Amino acid sequence: MMALKSLVEGTASAPVLVLDAPISFWGGIDYLTGLIQDRSHPQNGKSIAGTCLVVSNIRGSGGTPGVLADTLRRGCGPAAIVIGYPDINTMTGIVVANRLYGSVFPMLLATPEQRAALVTGVRAVIDKDGSLALG
Repeated sequence: MMALKSLVEGTASAPVLVLDAPISFWGGIDYLTGLIQDRSHPQNGKSIAGTCLVVSNIRGSGGTPGVLADTLRRGCGPAAIVIGYPDINTMTGIVVANRLYGSVFPMLLATPEQRAALVTGVRAVIDKDGSLALG
């Protein structure tokens, strides 16, 4: 069990998807399908839908909140985000989706060592207190 810092409280149980590079929600993710569509991204073509998305940081700008909230509304966004650096745009998108659509989507802050312990495909279970268990 890992104790991570909760940036946005919520709960989730989902398979981990570790991204090898930062991603932009604005243009990098197809908001209709949840597929990574950035052709320069190492995981181009992979789906973020229903995953515990693990990423060092998010690239992008003010478009992030709208795209992220829309993927969550459509059911093709991640189930949780574990990030290396707080990102106000990502947090805003999550808070908006949680308030408007009644979701309980969590965003957690993790150290590089904690992120390194997360492996693609392993199930992550996140509690409201920010604890993350694998398995």
